[in-house]
Amino acid sequence: MLKKSVKIKDVKLQIGQLIKVLRKKNKLSQEDLAQLLDLSRITIQNLESGKNFTIDTLLKVTQHFDLLDVLHQQLNEQLNEQKNLKSFY
Repeated sequence: MLKKSVKIKDVKLQIGQLIKVLRKKNKLSQEDLAQLLDLSRITIQNLESGKNFTIDTLLKVTQHFDLLDVLHQQLNEQLNEQKNLKSFY
């Protein structure tokens, strides 16, 4: 069962903060990043402010900042853990 201590809104805000920090570290404006990823500046702005964004947008941005492999690895680890749990049913 999922823990309810972490709220989706909080995770979305953290994702937005991380993307903003990475964008600024790479000396990119929101417009620059949007153009590189074939997205609108508003899409980047929404992502950074934790507003609704699509999984495709998130994956494009994580790929751009070389985080897609990390995300993929974490998902695989979780999947493998779940597969290895013994079922009581």
